[in-house]
Amino acid sequence: MRVKRQAPDFVLFVSVLMLLSIGIVMILSASEYSTLVHYSDSFYFFKRQLLWALLGLTFMFLVMNYDYWNLRRCAPHMLITAFVLLILVLLPGIGREVKGATRWIGIGSFGFQPSELVKLFIITFMAYGISRHRDITRDGKAILPYLLIIGAASGLILMQPDLGTAFSLAGTLFIMLFAAGYSMGILGLLAGGGMALVAVAIAFEPYRLSRFLAFLNPWEDPSGAGFHIIQSLYALGSGGLFGAGLGQGKQKYLYLPEQHTDFIFAVVGEELGFVGGVLILTLFTIFVWRGLRIALTAPDPFASLLATGITVGVGLQAFINIGVVTGSLPVTGITLPFISFGGTSLVFTLIGVGILLNISKYAQNR
Repeated sequence: MRVKRQAPDFVLFVSVLMLLSIGIVMILSASEYSTLVHYSDSFYFFKRQLLWALLGLTFMFLVMNYDYWNLRRCAPHMLITAFVLLILVLLPGIGREVKGATRWIGIGSFGFQPSELVKLFIITFMAYGISRHRDITRDGKAILPYLLIIGAASGLILMQPDLGTAFSLAGTLFIMLFAAGYSMGILGLLAGGGMALVAVAIAFEPYRLSRFLAFLNPWEDPSGAGFHIIQSLYALGSGGLFGAGLGQGKQKYLYLPEQHTDFIFAVVGEELGFVGGVLILTLFTIFVWRGLRIALTAPDPFASLLATGITVGVGLQAFINIGVVTGSLPVTGITLPFISFGGTSLVFTLIGVGILLNISKYAQNR
């Protein structure tokens, strides 16, 4: 029986609380007008996000005090559950279609997004499986089961369709294989094959292709495929150094689509300026730094790979979202962790943070 050696990582904990607090405030600011128009309640999304945040923090504290080692016993069941959920969401009558995408399972008025839980479950299983066979990481055959898991999970998510989440999950699992020490030659082939599949997924789906072309030149179709990114750049550009002031942004008045979810960073840039954007980037950088530090000082391979997967998953999702909002990447439907509105995403991200904090209690000073 291992003895808890220290308190959980305080810096990581504070960075998460700061991101969460900024997110709740910005959701209120970004959504107050649209929710007044559509729901006759300026606090509609704010109240829901606040409740999800309290629920997520409760689970985070519970998980933080639940020995991560016990997750090893659940890992195979997690993998099975993950694939069952990914299949269920695609079945008519179970999956709920929202804006042309079937990413939700509807239970009455409650909506649950399985891919958020799936990410955490598959990361846990990958950490469990790889840590049991670390002595054969240079064997090309040893990587095949994990390639099948990555391919099947990403493919099912892509069918929803959700290219952003599929790419984020595949990228996270790829980095876990790299951290485990798999052959660079094998990983190089995997990376090349993955990018080729992404190119095919874009080329053979008209709306994805139009988004990619709009990314190259959004002003070619300013009222169509380029509309999102143009409005986002207007918001960021008008913010200047210190922003227009909290609540004073203009793009949220139904000019900027998805202003409280995918493009909330644009509202941050308009209202809090360059300084506010840098603050959020700094907090995510601190999160990744502390998370990888926990991974490097973890007491066993399972904990190390699990911390790596959770940290990279959050960091990569933030990178993709901010890349989209700033026009550095093609538009994909992926939210900004801790900041964007979304109950399922927030709760399971905070559960992941709880696992990280739990592992940090056993970290070794090396």
